[in-house]
Parts: sequence; structure tokens; C-alpha cells
Amino acid sequence: MSGIDTGIARVDPFRDMKNRPEGGHGTNLLVVGTDGREKVTGPQKERYRLGGAPCNCTDTIMLVHISRKRDRASVVSLPRDSYAELPPHTDRTSGRTHKPHPVKLNAAYAEGGPALTVRAVERLTRVKIDHYLEVDFTSFMKTVDAVGGVDVCTAGPMKDKYTGLDLPAGNHRLDGGQALQYVRSRHVDGASDLGRMQRQQKFLAGLVKEVGSTGIMLNPVRFRQVASTMLGSVRADRNFGTDELLALGRAMRGFSASSSEFASVPVAAGGRRVPGGGSALVWDRAKADRLFRMIREDRPLAGAGLRKGQRRTLVEVAPQQIRVQVYNGTATAGLGRRVDAALRGTGFATTKAPLNGTGPEVDRTFISYDPRWDRSAKALSTALKGCETRPVKGLGRTLRVTAGKDFTDVVPVRAENTNEGEFGAVRGDEVVCP
Repeated sequence: MSGIDTGIARVDPFRDMKNRPEGGHGTNLLVVGTDGREKVTGPQKERYRLGGAPCNCTDTIMLVHISRKRDRASVVSLPRDSYAELPPHTDRTSGRTHKPHPVKLNAAYAEGGPALTVRAVERLTRVKIDHYLEVDFTSFMKTVDAVGGVDVCTAGPMKDKYTGLDLPAGNHRLDGGQALQYVRSRHVDGASDLGRMQRQQKFLAGLVKEVGSTGIMLNPVRFRQVASTMLGSVRADRNFGTDELLALGRAMRGFSASSSEFASVPVAAGGRRVPGGGSALVWDRAKADRLFRMIREDRPLAGAGLRKGQRRTLVEVAPQQIRVQVYNGTATAGLGRRVDAALRGTGFATTKAPLNGTGPEVDRTFISYDPRWDRSAKALSTALKGCETRPVKGLGRTLRVTAGKDFTDVVPVRAENTNEGEFGAVRGDEVVCP
């Protein structure tokens, strides 16, 4: 296996970096996809709509966290249009010295390459980056082809005239070029980049499933072929070599789609203008800080408490957006705390302070809700399968759950739109094709 990394083009994004965040638990990789069209062949440019000049910027930015036990990979998508304050630096193209100034995050690469991109991400996330991996269009397509393609499934037709993507509803096996169209498309719905990040996450979950289910990681010869194909056209930091590849390969031998989880940085309403760059997305600082603290502390972002292979039921409203007050409607001590903890475990914003009911004991669990929040009530009743719902005008935004003698457990739920909720976190086996 030695020498497998000899084809990697090297960069040194950490040279002379100062005042970096403290290291946490596990390993953090910054994976960027660059708009590199210069290596794409003429027929590929025409077929996959890759004409035009490259923007010399990052098309995709992801923070990948490998847990200390090497049993979980957490992938956090960083919107490329995120508002970022660049530190003082020298422009790698013009040689000019720049004072601190605001940009969209993907512009950091154009001004300062990998080093400035790493500095910008570390300033935004307060997460120390251990390794840097840069993938262009060509290396992406070659990697997908090397594993034999990846399955994706679409609930409805997907068509984007800018990338040439044209998929009917159903299951599809994508080769490298088709996969590139799928992960680059921004005009198949009204979600733009946020929708594109969702598709990228679903695709990566499918890729993990493909690698795990076909035994690539268990076959040294096959693993070397795939790794050599991928690494022959990427750029990485100088310390990302054979030993690191072997360690990651060993770690991923037990990986499945359920070993991966995906989240997006929460963004605030509205935006903020940057000079010459239009409006940039502003992160919800409090939620983003919680997200990256969980990364530093090596904690899972999604699927806590789910059994392996268990999927969460889709609901219209994200449980994180639903306020719940729990009442114990029985004489059973601790039932209110148990119900509150179970609802909170699947994402509901409970008060964490359950109360005792004031009336006679209740046989059947029920929800009291203001009719104005009927969609929230429907989502909550899905989690409390078989419960009764009682509309109460004027009750307000907080839904009330009165636990009865029939309570057994809570059904795990999640929003259909994975951008909803605090982090939009999902486990890989929840988004891959059944």
C-alpha cells in the first residue's frame, strides 16, 4: 500500500498560521470542491454543461469530522455564500496586501488559496482543521466511476437547464458525469444553494453506502484502485499521506450509511451585503456555535437514540420548531419526565419541566393545541402514535401533552425538509434510497 499517495499534488495550507483554535477530539478535514474546468475534456464540457471560464473559487465547502473511535463521520456543509471576514493577507494573484475585509466565503480561495480558506473557516467555526483535501470536477467524476456509480432516488422529476440535469422521478444509477450534474444543480427547486447542499449530502450518503456494501474497503486490491484513482487528481496537505489513508481505510471498513451524518450551518433571516459581491448569508451565531461545539466535543449531531437501521418518520414541521409542555396525567411517578425526555430526544423543544395533571387519571394520552398550530399538532401526534388531539382556541403556541396510562414510547420523527430544525441533521441511512 506504500506509495499510494505519490500522485497527490501537495499544498501547505497551515504554514505560518498563528492563533489557531485548540484541537478537539477526533480528526477534522476541510474538503473543498473547486470550479476546475481546465482539466475537463471538450466532450465532457459539452455533455455536462461545463463551458465558460473557471471562477478560481470553491464551489463546495464541507467540514468532515471523523470521530475519535473512527466509528462516525459527521459532514457539515458550509454555504459558499456565507458572510466571512478575511484576516489581513497577501493576495496570491496580484501580490497586493489586504487589510481585513468582508467577502463571501468561497472568495477566500481566489484571494489566498487553500491557506486563506482554512484561516477563514477556522475563524468562522472555531474548529481546528487537521487536514485539507481539494477535489476538482475531474477527480470527482473519476472517483464516482471508480466505485461503479452511485444510486440516488428522487421523489419528483429534476431538471436544470444550466447543468443539463434531467432525471425523472424514481431511482437512478449515476456515473461520474451525471453525479457532477446532480451535485452542482441549483435550479431544480426554489432552495438554490441550500437545496443543492441537501442533494450533495444525499449523494455522499449514497457513496458511503456504495463503498460499504460492495466490500471495497475489505478488498486491498480494490481499495488501492479506487484510492489511486481518486488521489491521482486531488490536492492535499503535506501530512495527508499513506499512514492517514490506511487509518481512514481501516476505520471505514465497518462503515455503513448509518455511520455517517450530515448537517448544514444554520443561517439567520435576511443577509448582509459585501462590497462587489451582493448579498451574503449570515449564520445564526448561537445555533452555529452549538453545532461546532458538538463537533469539537466529538458528539453525534443526528439520530441520537435511534437503533441501527431505524428510520425517522417524516413530518411537515420540524420538531425543533415545536414547543411542548408535558403533563403527567397518571399516578405513575416519573412518567412526565420520561415523556419529556423521549420527546426531547427526537427533537421537540420541550420545557424540560413536566408538570402533574390536576384532574382524574387519564387512560389515553392526548394533545391540547391552538388550531392556529394544527400542523405542529399533527407532527407531534405522529410522534405520539395513537394519541388523541383536542383543539383549544387561544391556547397559544405551546402545545400541551397529557400523558395517559397507555403511553409506551415516542416514534422518532424528522422534518421532510432537512434544512429545517436547528442543524438540519440527518443520518446517512435516512436519506439514501431504500
